Amino acid sequence: MKQFEAIHNTLPEDVALKIASMLSVRDLCALGCCSRFWRELCGLDCIWEALTRERWPSLACFQFSASSSSSAPPTAPNVKEWRKLYIAKHNEVAAGAAATAKFVEDNSSSKSLEGGDYLKAINSLNDMKFGFKDVQMYLFKPELNVIINLVGLQYCFTWLRIPGDQLKEALQMSEIADRHVCIKWWKLGRWFYGFRMRDESYSRWASLADLAIDDDKRLLAVLLRGAIHEVLRVQICSEDQHTTPWSAQITQGHG
Repeated sequence: MKQFEAIHNTLPEDVALKIASMLSVRDLCALGCCSRFWRELCGLDCIWEALTRERWPSLACFQFSASSSSSAPPTAPNVKEWRKLYIAKHNEVAAGAAATAKFVEDNSSSKSLEGGDYLKAINSLNDMKFGFKDVQMYLFKPELNVIINLVGLQYCFTWLRIPGDQLKEALQMSEIADRHVCIKWWKLGRWFYGFRMRDESYSRWASLADLAIDDDKRLLAVLLRGAIHEVLRVQICSEDQHTTPWSAQITQGHG
């Protein structure tokens, strides 16, 4: 205690604030347990406001300044509430991620997921305004079904507009970059001299890293469109259910 009191007496408050503002949430909380001085400083709203805005930049209510006048919209957080707001949103996101993972697992019969359910899972993340860090923390986990990893990847690309190189790096850090999925889609048979030919099936194996940096994003586009227009059905399978070689392939002629 005397050591921390000495630091308090010799360290300018602006320098201490700068140190605290550079820490992660975990380290900030740990530092706040050291003394009363650090607890009060690490609980300042200016620090937690920055952390909240960084983690969830798309939330509309965060567009208002916490120190704005009383004429601010009622959704603007109170000047004393940023830490509480961060904790509440963190818990909400954790519960939402668990619910999304359970939804995917419950609807993945034989390790495969239909395109409609896949899009529902992605839309649920958007409804909760997941941030990139949320996806990395809760969905980019190697112990989860690879289809759940793919849901997170598609959300980051489609809604958050995360660049492919940044996505690939996040996948590698989470040790899931080399996990594979098989994407299947069925297209309506073409008409030929008054006769409709057999429906065509296509399948493609790809790693999560390949999907992230694929220049034309063809497979992600197929998944995002789902069963519309000429596409009759879209299905995603995990690598655990198949022994197909990892090389990409296209097959046709499914009736």
